[in-house]
Amino acid sequence: MSDIKVAVLSPDARQEQTVTTGTKAWELFRDEADVIAARVAGQLKDLSYELADGDEVEGVAIDSPDGLDILRHSTAHVLAQAVQQVFPDAKLGIGPPIQDGFYYDFDVETPFVPEDLVKLETAMRKIVKENQRFDRRVTTDEDALVELADEPYKVELIGLKGNVGEAAEGASAEVGAGELTIYDNINRNGEVAWKDLCRGPHLPTTKRIPAFKLMRSAAAYWRGDEKNKQLQRIYGTAWPSKEALEEHLHRLEEAERRDHRRLGRELDLFSFPDEIGSGLPVFHPKGGVIKREMEDYVRRRHIEEGFSYVGTPHITKDGVFHTSGHLPYYADTMFPPMEFEGANYQLKAMNCPMHNLIFSARGRSYRELPLRLFEFGSVYRYEKSGVIHGLTRVRGFAQDDSHSYCTPEQAPDEVKHLLSFVLSVLRDFGLDDFYLELSTRDDSKKDKFVGSDEDWAVATAVLEQVATESGLDLVPDPGGAAFYGPKISVQAKDAIGRTWQMGTVQYDFNQPAGFGLEYTASDGTKQQPVMIHSAKFGSIERFLGVLVEHYAGAFPPWLAPVQVQGIPVAERHVDYLYEVAAELRRHGIRVEVDDSDDRMQKKIRNAQLQKVPFMVIVGDQDVEAGAVSFRYRDGRQDNGVPIAEAVARVVAAVDAREQV
Repeated sequence: MSDIKVAVLSPDARQEQTVTTGTKAWELFRDEADVIAARVAGQLKDLSYELADGDEVEGVAIDSPDGLDILRHSTAHVLAQAVQQVFPDAKLGIGPPIQDGFYYDFDVETPFVPEDLVKLETAMRKIVKENQRFDRRVTTDEDALVELADEPYKVELIGLKGNVGEAAEGASAEVGAGELTIYDNINRNGEVAWKDLCRGPHLPTTKRIPAFKLMRSAAAYWRGDEKNKQLQRIYGTAWPSKEALEEHLHRLEEAERRDHRRLGRELDLFSFPDEIGSGLPVFHPKGGVIKREMEDYVRRRHIEEGFSYVGTPHITKDGVFHTSGHLPYYADTMFPPMEFEGANYQLKAMNCPMHNLIFSARGRSYRELPLRLFEFGSVYRYEKSGVIHGLTRVRGFAQDDSHSYCTPEQAPDEVKHLLSFVLSVLRDFGLDDFYLELSTRDDSKKDKFVGSDEDWAVATAVLEQVATESGLDLVPDPGGAAFYGPKISVQAKDAIGRTWQMGTVQYDFNQPAGFGLEYTASDGTKQQPVMIHSAKFGSIERFLGVLVEHYAGAFPPWLAPVQVQGIPVAERHVDYLYEVAAELRRHGIRVEVDDSDDRMQKKIRNAQLQKVPFMVIVGDQDVEAGAVSFRYRDGRQDNGVPIAEAVARVVAAVDAREQV
């Protein structure tokens, strides 16, 4: 044995240590109970990793993003072990960590039912209690093929090693381009209780799993390809403490209560008729009110911000998408072409190519720049049926799509202007907790992106500088850029802390070149403009779905489909109430009068269920006094409020966009 030197890193310190050869990473963190793995030279390692001279080592806490992934991936292994205990004929697919949890796919003869999940949780708790050790060992392709011969899906993954992108989402947790490894679960007798093909790392032992729960099962195609066999997927969640698990389950209950698909039905906002097709929503009158308010608002804001409103058709010859570069890059997300009069026509999947044609319709001068075009462009994307989800993932939607054409020198200010615009829109709709994500090119896959290294460097630098200057947190998203340029996306948190991608700003140097866009510069030369894409809502449909969940259907007065519900105490008060309603309508207020035969208390209850912001209730005393009883959505009520004052209260709340 000999001495070696390592450096132990922490957020605010670097400590040099001398240890002997054979020292394991866990020995550096023996007094830190929350450390469950190590990061060595930027790579995640098990705590059983043997240190080498010069290693820089950082502890990975269980509640950190990487720590949570390791916890959840380890729990997925425990789930798979339990499944093969309870269902010995089950064959293993893959089991990666995902946001807030994990899943594992299995080939079983009979789909799982809820009672099976109860049995599996019991088996998992026993495995956790047994304190089995996760033991990593390196193997060869040849040996692994023999050892895992009874696991056909693992054998397939071994054959794809080095080309994980073809395997499946989550398959990188199984195989990679480097050495092949298997993890054995070692019981107290030192025997292998179970094993799985895996890159790791994992928790030291199963007992380090503090809290977990199996959530549901679903069908899933192997490797995400509908041509492959359908497997059974079990979803679960795991957390660093029982309290954290309970908080998560509470959030899920709250999310269920806010589910926009359910609220859309209950509030009569929108529907998805089978006769029309999956992912193609229709808006009912009340949902149409909200959609119109959103459109009116953002149209006005675009005009105030210097944009010109334009319109383009829903279909086009497919040549424009070849010119723009979207074909073949986005072919998989576009509907099949339609042949007509010897040409192929496509449903429009994006608006930018048509805006380019508007720009090129006549000569342009530098004096016109930035030239800002905007429309509510209806676009159609071929989303697979498995990912369609209410309004938040649809096949037909409208974008508040804008394109700014500017000189390269103007680009930084235009990006700053657009980002400020996006943020102000979100704030006006009650979303004020957000961070930025910067999506850049994956330099290891340059064939999936167009443009020179210099173009990408310039575009990325502009976006990064503007994002940094905004003062918001900036999160890198390497490889997430569109093929034509990098983008900033605003990630907004809703009322219960979930994050949604909202508006975007994208820098495009490709399409102006492809379409031959030019402007005459001040020196008379022809120059190519820079094109900046931006969507403030993104998709109006998706934004509306997010708002439904953010407000749990209780929209602020300015957005509420019905802003005031009139409720008579008795039938003799109806005529007076219609006079009050007429006065409210003269001030632009959306009001309904409930003149049904229901009792007053039921009418109040119905208005509460419809989440109407204000109620005006009228009885004999109100009629005599020329007043109303003014009731708020939260149950507060003021009696004897003069009609003029009641109208003024509602108008003021609407004009101020109050969150009543």
